[in-house]
Amino acid sequence: MNIKIIPSNIFGNTEAISSKSHIHRLLIAAALSENSSEIYFNKTSMDIDATKSCLIAMGFHIAEENCKFKISPAKIINNKNLLLPCGESGSTLRFLLPIAGALGINGDFITKGKLAKRPLSPLKEELTAKGMTIFLKDDIIHVENKLSYGEFTLPGNISSQFITGLLFALPLVSNDSKILITTPIESRGYIDLTLSVLEQFGIAIEEKENTFYIKGGQKYIAPEKIYAEGDWSNSAFWLTMGAFSEKGISCMGLKSNSLQGDREILDILKKFGADVTIEKNKITVKANKLHGIKINCEQIPDIVPETAVLGALAQGETIISGAERLRIKESDRINAICTCLKNLGADIEEKNDGFIIKGKEFLKGGRVNSFNDHRIAMMCAIAAVKCKNPVIIENAEAVNKSYPDFYIDYMKLGGKTEKEV
Repeated sequence: MNIKIIPSNIFGNTEAISSKSHIHRLLIAAALSENSSEIYFNKTSMDIDATKSCLIAMGFHIAEENCKFKISPAKIINNKNLLLPCGESGSTLRFLLPIAGALGINGDFITKGKLAKRPLSPLKEELTAKGMTIFLKDDIIHVENKLSYGEFTLPGNISSQFITGLLFALPLVSNDSKILITTPIESRGYIDLTLSVLEQFGIAIEEKENTFYIKGGQKYIAPEKIYAEGDWSNSAFWLTMGAFSEKGISCMGLKSNSLQGDREILDILKKFGADVTIEKNKITVKANKLHGIKINCEQIPDIVPETAVLGALAQGETIISGAERLRIKESDRINAICTCLKNLGADIEEKNDGFIIKGKEFLKGGRVNSFNDHRIAMMCAIAAVKCKNPVIIENAEAVNKSYPDFYIDYMKLGGKTEKEV
């Protein structure tokens, strides 16, 4: 599907969708619990559907109705010849792979897109060293045999999802384990979110000197009702678009003290010079004179697309670094950002771990491809409001991965979109 976006005057209020990162974690912890629970949310996505489908295939009971998941304990874990449809969701695969081992599951994770080609090392090697069998064939990742306890060693700069998966799984094994992190953790906010959810479900984990200490044989106990937080990662697109709006854009439903690292978008907007107002349940961003900044994005890779758009439309030079891991996302996101913004008229130079951008008052518009990457499609849509000519986004449906109603909410703020015939 291709969508044509006509530059327009955007402003108004929007409600943050529920956090994909938070729901993944809540669903898994609730499913592993010994009691029933309910998770409340306002919207889900393809990635959340993938996690839910895999958990159901494992034997957990999850019913969805009226923006609520009802989760009941599994009477028997299905552990033979399972088909686990994880789609294109990296979180689903990397979180559930160690859990499958802890539960002794024999089955196939069925992937789509580029997921099977995204790195699994060194997590794969650590899991196989502790008893699991894992092998890849085309788009299938086969797992069998039970995960044992012990010492696991991982670098902190590959994927925080590897660490999260082990943090969920190791409390379930028979004896104590530890995870030794050999380099500084990047995307630390996602680890903190995981630890917070685990604590909420009664799991005790101690962290000292780059090591997580995990007691084996723990029990997950779910709160009766759990409410998913608003999503800072996706709301960052609306807040960024507010920096190009004289009347401003307000986003409701965001937790200002959230452990989600992408709340950093507020500080980034302030550094660029945008007008940012924080109230009890509303954050408003309005246009102001923007100027270039220098920023390291090791801890916030998911909001690099928004940061790049701000740089492309800010006076002076913006230097973005520390984002090398973006090359192994749904697309080579550094290349995709650079290609799309160049096509729209930005003065942007690709570096190994980021960009050098010389800002302009307006971009020209044009035709771009989403690279089948949800964040690239949304980036192009928000850049369109500062283009002189329409923007056509090819494969615009990529947003369904995390935000299926993105274009609907975009139009509610005054955006003008048409399906290209």
